[in-house]
Amino acid sequence: MTAITDLSSADLADRLARARDAHGGFKARGLKLDMTRGKPAPEQLDLASGLLTLPGNGDHTTATGEDARNYGGLQGLPEVRALFARPLLGAPPEQIAVAENSSLALMHDCIVWALLKGVPGSQRPWSREEAVAFLCPVPGYDRHFALCEEFGIRMLPVPMTPDGPDMDAVEALAADPSVKGMWCVPKYSNPSGEIYSEATVRRLSAMRTGAPDFRLFWDNAYAVHHLTPARHAIPDVLEACAAAGHPDRAFVFASTSKITLAGAGLAFFGGSPANLAWYLARAGKRTIGPDKLNQLRHLRFLRDGEGLTTHMDRQRALLAPKFSAVTEALDRHLAGTGAAAWSRPEGGYFIGVAARAGTAARIVRLAGEAGIGLTPAGATFPHGRDPDDSSLRLAPSYPSLPEVALAAEGIALSILLAALEAEQAARDAAR
Repeated sequence: MTAITDLSSADLADRLARARDAHGGFKARGLKLDMTRGKPAPEQLDLASGLLTLPGNGDHTTATGEDARNYGGLQGLPEVRALFARPLLGAPPEQIAVAENSSLALMHDCIVWALLKGVPGSQRPWSREEAVAFLCPVPGYDRHFALCEEFGIRMLPVPMTPDGPDMDAVEALAADPSVKGMWCVPKYSNPSGEIYSEATVRRLSAMRTGAPDFRLFWDNAYAVHHLTPARHAIPDVLEACAAAGHPDRAFVFASTSKITLAGAGLAFFGGSPANLAWYLARAGKRTIGPDKLNQLRHLRFLRDGEGLTTHMDRQRALLAPKFSAVTEALDRHLAGTGAAAWSRPEGGYFIGVAARAGTAARIVRLAGEAGIGLTPAGATFPHGRDPDDSSLRLAPSYPSLPEVALAAEGIALSILLAALEAEQAARDAAR
């Protein structure tokens, strides 16, 4: 297909008219489709419906004979830590804690505790520093940025590359003592699906930082969420940090939110012995113990590592066709036009789109007019401000496969129309 910028004036006018007609025809269908958030579909949740009858009446005793109905067990059941430690956090079971359902809540708590108390290696609580900043790979996860915004933490955007964040930029910015942390989604990054290379993980672990208490907030949200038969692995960041002489550098987070039941899963914190002791000391003031019955429920349901792998293969069978439907529509309508580029993730929950500069907000409006709800333009940047107005995040997981295929058509038509409009406007302005 001819690139939009290479079209003659007459061909551009013709393409623009046809794109408006196609978009208008799509609008006339009166659809209402939601592609805003990466929620599991009902069919995915149904895969874990067996949890609802577990652990079962009378089944409340752990492997060590503990009564899971009672208080205690702040770190979580040893057998549950053994099941999830390596596949989700890349950590030994003794270096993780099991919490309630939300890893985002753990990140929130760790930031608040760091502000109020400091972390191992801190000279003072972070709130008593002159300024606190976090490095934010972009495009990135809006809820990470929202936490920084909530607590007045300055955000420093860092461009993403196919191997992870631009490490030259990271290393330069990390030399500032006010930079206390960095958000990382190291495998199948949100929203574009990048996998951090071994070199990137090693550099993050070994780099010099201006703050002695700098922390990687290592959000391993998609550790086992593969979309292809390839099960990509990344280096164990805790091991890499220890080997580089910075054993306390990483806070690792994960959950089963997109594995079992999104609102009733398990969340995990992993870290060095010092970081884990710090976490448990803070958590022990907040709770007398987690929901150990829910931990037993997950153990009974998944059983072991093979059970977890089998369950995630079933998840992949539901998700992968939806991602293929989106990329197929984008390929068919947009390949060669220059209107956008898009990721082809091998895992995770999102497809990242880099549209023509200056068109992302227009695309979201056009899609909305066509009955398709998209994540707001700019959401993948701090404060919701994308300087190029080009980044979009597509979330194919929740709608049914036929709905995803239909929405992808409307999204592709909206991207094409916005790009043609922008090209026409640029030529008009140049006259």
